[in-house]
Amino acid sequence: MGLIKKAPNFVAHCLIMDNQFRFNPGYITGISFISALGGYLFGFDFAVIAGALPFLKEQFGFNEVQEGFATATLAFGCILGCVIAGTVSDKFGRKKGLMLAAAIFLFSSLWMAFSHNSTIFIIARFAAGIGVGMASVVSPMYIAEIAPSHMRGRMVAINQLTIVIGIFITNYINYLLRNEGPDAWRWMVGLGAVPSFLFLIGVLWLPESPRWLVKAGNDAKAAATLGKIGGSMYATDTVSAIKKSLTGDTKVSYRAVFEKSVLPAVIVGIGLAVFQQLCGINVVFNYTAKIFESVGFSQDDQLKQMVFIGLVNLICTLVAMWQVDKLGRKPLMLFGAVGLTILYIISAVLLQKGSPAASWSLLAAIGVYAMTLAPVTWVLISEIFPNRVRGAATSVAVIALWVSYAILTFTFPILAKRLGTYTPFYIYAVVCVLGYLFVKFKVKETRGRSLEEMDNVFTGH
Repeated sequence: MGLIKKAPNFVAHCLIMDNQFRFNPGYITGISFISALGGYLFGFDFAVIAGALPFLKEQFGFNEVQEGFATATLAFGCILGCVIAGTVSDKFGRKKGLMLAAAIFLFSSLWMAFSHNSTIFIIARFAAGIGVGMASVVSPMYIAEIAPSHMRGRMVAINQLTIVIGIFITNYINYLLRNEGPDAWRWMVGLGAVPSFLFLIGVLWLPESPRWLVKAGNDAKAAATLGKIGGSMYATDTVSAIKKSLTGDTKVSYRAVFEKSVLPAVIVGIGLAVFQQLCGINVVFNYTAKIFESVGFSQDDQLKQMVFIGLVNLICTLVAMWQVDKLGRKPLMLFGAVGLTILYIISAVLLQKGSPAASWSLLAAIGVYAMTLAPVTWVLISEIFPNRVRGAATSVAVIALWVSYAILTFTFPILAKRLGTYTPFYIYAVVCVLGYLFVKFKVKETRGRSLEEMDNVFTGH
């Protein structure tokens, strides 16, 4: 049990009280970080294409449609991965879902690195998407089910932190590999095997989700894990609350996700997922080279901008982790929608003028997104669904997220080619206005509520 057993001793003096329960933040943080390594894989594959694309375009002769398809292929795999994740995590457990995601990503990273033509590369990237899609569902869901309510926002945000760490490190490695010749992209994508192997090893030490264990009828094992998290009284109360929330049929069913009692939460989850992607920020991550080329940046400077983007993303995500359980989910989402609307309009004007100053407004947009929509969307999706359908409902919401990502990344190079690089940012500004209205009128604050209390927040019961 290595890291997990040592964590409580390391922070024994940090044990905290929450009402009558005595929590162990070291143990909670340790298992959350291990689970969140799935987010690192997400960040890696998300960012690696930006550095590899200039080399892939030269080697395989991609036009703008093929460029968009090669980028969006990850999302197509993610959609399938979400479906698999919902079924596997509900039937066999969250832990086995994380292990399968890590194994798939390990295999696909090596497969991409040794691709000898564009077709093989795209198929391998699709396979990587399956692993990323599974991790994007199971990692935040697992953390939400492990963490007590007063820590849940920060702990789920760890998943977003590992995503941005993955983006930053990958962008930096891409920059270091920029002069390694036409096959530099093979090293870029192949290095994904390293974090996926570490993730696979780490998951072996994780306990199973106590909420899944109760659902599977193993109350004793669930109580043992909950006892390590918050003591015996917390374990007894939580097991009782979980059992009460698991009324009716607990068998995995996607039909149950669309029942009248669950549908309001599902609509909110889908809306948040679509907004997070169609707000447009991910084109800055995936098409950094194309955007900055349009304002006169050299390839070397383009790769350097990717490093700056990753650094800003990382710093602002740390700010979000500090604030998500203090300010609340809804205020951060509203601030993000307003901030991105303004910064997109500024960026579009500067890009239209061909001004290098667009790099500053886009960096600011990255910062606003990293503090708001990026982590908070994952927090909300992980916590708003009832216990009995959480796995399937989370999968549906994350499928919507990846469909939106596929649409976004496929259409950008086509729009940029035909209408100019600046035009899509006007469109994204409109999306942010619509997103603001959706959050204001449809999303309810979830800060400080237990997952069992959440059953009634969005259903109105």
